[in-house]
Amino acid sequence: MKDVWTLKYRPDTFDGILGNRQTTETLKSLAASGTLPHIILFGPENSGKITAATALARQLYGDENELNFTYFNASDFFEQGKNYLVRDPRFYRILGTDETKKIQKSVINIFKDIINEYAAIAPINADYKIICIDSAEALTMEAQQALRRIMEKYSKTCRFILSSKSISKIIPPLRSRGVTLFFSPAAPEELAPFLRDIAEKEGFAVKEDVLFEIVCQTRGSVGDSLKILQTALTEAQELKTELTVSMIQMQFRLEEENGTRELFNAAAYKKDFTEARSVLDTLLIDDGMTGSEILEGFENAVWADEKANGNEMKTARRLIQIAGCDSLLAQASNERIQLENLIANFDNE
Repeated sequence: MKDVWTLKYRPDTFDGILGNRQTTETLKSLAASGTLPHIILFGPENSGKITAATALARQLYGDENELNFTYFNASDFFEQGKNYLVRDPRFYRILGTDETKKIQKSVINIFKDIINEYAAIAPINADYKIICIDSAEALTMEAQQALRRIMEKYSKTCRFILSSKSISKIIPPLRSRGVTLFFSPAAPEELAPFLRDIAEKEGFAVKEDVLFEIVCQTRGSVGDSLKILQTALTEAQELKTELTVSMIQMQFRLEEENGTRELFNAAAYKKDFTEARSVLDTLLIDDGMTGSEILEGFENAVWADEKANGNEMKTARRLIQIAGCDSLLAQASNERIQLENLIANFDNE
């Protein structure tokens, strides 16, 4: 149980990716054509986007995959900023320091320098290299405009793969320069057997109703399902009991209480914006939740509060605020700004 299953069972090839057959076949064809375009992969978190990107690189480069494939996470750049940059040894040569106080340039200018430098490096025994930018929705407008120019400048020797949870947050000039492919969550009839096989390989027998409860709770997210399965089985093993549906449900309730419920309490009752923003940072950065997932948990907390207190008018006001934030998230380039606005003004009537 020591190995992290999401890493241990991450597929190396397209054939190991659950579902998304049409998308993976398209990627195979593009790789085989010898004329790979820029690519934009979009879909829910943990739906296989980055796994597909790395599988594509392996198909193209074989043993020289690591020499010609570079991965960056945009949210690390623009949400953690200089604190992240000094922790990544790849950037020391560009920054010239590992102390945030000594960095004079802005994060956006550092981003431009890093992407420009990596794009300029010649491919090894290949016609072009690949730069993969995950969480591309975190890129600011200025960063996306700069990226567009870099893509044009190095189009002969570098291809870009952008991965995003929200295609609407990618500017049209970037979208027009690449092939856009959608990834969907895994279907229950594929994901449940996949989880059962992994459990059996690890020496566990799990009932079908438990597997389908995990699939239902995670909405088809392969990564989340594996995390929940491994954590729940570890707990059941420590308690020397069989894993049950109620244990899975309790685990999700505890996660909600420790996450979005804490955010709700800080915003709605304590009226403490500093604490609420700190919780929001944890949800966005440490837990990797999307704005939509946070709003969903926030809504659940509102309904639970009405059940306890019976104030329908207050519930209606709160739901209107959440709906307004949800609408803005669909158009926003930065989820944090809209979420901070919600928690700063939540239920202030």
